[in-house]
Amino acid sequence: MSRACSLFQLWHSPPDTRLLLSITKGPYLIPSARSYPGLCFCKGLQTSTYEVVRGSYVPTSQIKQESKIEEKSPEKLEGVGAFQKLPMVMPSVDILYSALRKAKKIAPTKGIANIAKRERNRGAKQLDALMKEIAVPLRTYSENFPNKKYLHPYERSLIELTLGDGNYEQVLGKVDALRKKVVSVGKEQASLCAKSTSKKEAEARLCEGLKKVEETYIRQGKYVDDLLHIAKTLRAMPVVDLETPTLCLVGAPNVGKSSLVRILSTGKPEVCNYPFTTRGILMGHIILNHETFQMTDTPGLLKRCDEDRNNLEKLTLAVLSHLPTAVLYVHDLSGECGTSPTDQFVIYNEIKEKFGDHLWLDVVSKCDLLQESPVLFATDNGDDNDLDLARYRKLGPEGALHVSVKNEVGLPELKRRVHELLNTQMTRIQSLETNQETLQVLT
Repeated sequence: MSRACSLFQLWHSPPDTRLLLSITKGPYLIPSARSYPGLCFCKGLQTSTYEVVRGSYVPTSQIKQESKIEEKSPEKLEGVGAFQKLPMVMPSVDILYSALRKAKKIAPTKGIANIAKRERNRGAKQLDALMKEIAVPLRTYSENFPNKKYLHPYERSLIELTLGDGNYEQVLGKVDALRKKVVSVGKEQASLCAKSTSKKEAEARLCEGLKKVEETYIRQGKYVDDLLHIAKTLRAMPVVDLETPTLCLVGAPNVGKSSLVRILSTGKPEVCNYPFTTRGILMGHIILNHETFQMTDTPGLLKRCDEDRNNLEKLTLAVLSHLPTAVLYVHDLSGECGTSPTDQFVIYNEIKEKFGDHLWLDVVSKCDLLQESPVLFATDNGDDNDLDLARYRKLGPEGALHVSVKNEVGLPELKRRVHELLNTQMTRIQSLETNQETLQVLT
């Protein structure tokens, strides 16, 4: 209520005095965010895709029939890059201050000689103007924030996993409800002011009307600030240009993915000795032989079923499920990462089975720390006769490249292999575009 009173006093203060005032209360400063260029989506690069169903990623062929009905909706699906088209949201206090300032300038209709009629005309017009100046931006937000149901699956997953399932729609609904409430109160107060029988009564009703509209808006104005935070968060999300080959680093936490991103690309992710250093999807660019490619670092995966994965792990699965990237899978057999080679073997086989249609390159990191005998954790079964597991513990997957960032072992070969992988990805993209153009001509 104190903020409402201060704004109300500002409304009645002399113009010269108001120019010297500034509103500083409230958490309205939001950290700046990097913006990334928009992109377009190339469909069909993967032979299988996955959807989020109750927190688990399953093939789209297993999704219920209502999903198919939803896909046939006449509403046009958004392309990737919708977050860069979000409207700029003003802090709630700025919307109110701007509305008060503009409404104050509204003069009564010219030619009204009667003082009482002129005052009630001025009051009604100012209340109506205040209501509209608040309602118009709120309506713009409601209309221009996309419906999550029609977003690309990748961006829909980012909203659910970053903001929390249902939070996006809830905030938009609250903002629209606030708009309707402000319109209702504003029209009611303007109507009462228009029925005044004297100058004094018109002035009193104008004063009371302004106060009620302000209180109505301020009571739920925090939802506008919540929407501002959502817009900032989504606009800062990294986007992938799907016409440019992209390399996605995958593996257990702390296996050295971020270190390889720093070596191979322009990306500078945090490198620390604790799990889940990577708190989101991080992007960098690879420049090889005057060609520019993309690289994305992802949060680590633990040995557990999809239903039990946290949102950071699900971000990694969302990238693999919805974006046609080449995969650089990183293994750490030294025991330094905190995930046993046995558990990494299980994680690797699960991910390779689900996403094996991606172009793939296996890398064993920290090879300078490898010992002649395989590392065994207390939870490992030392008598295990699984030959594949025994070989993995010692050398990693068949054909894996051994590298060490610390000693720069294998890095030139890694760069060469990555370049070859991305060139193959480029060929795939170009081939797909050619096939799509041919289909369009035939149809």
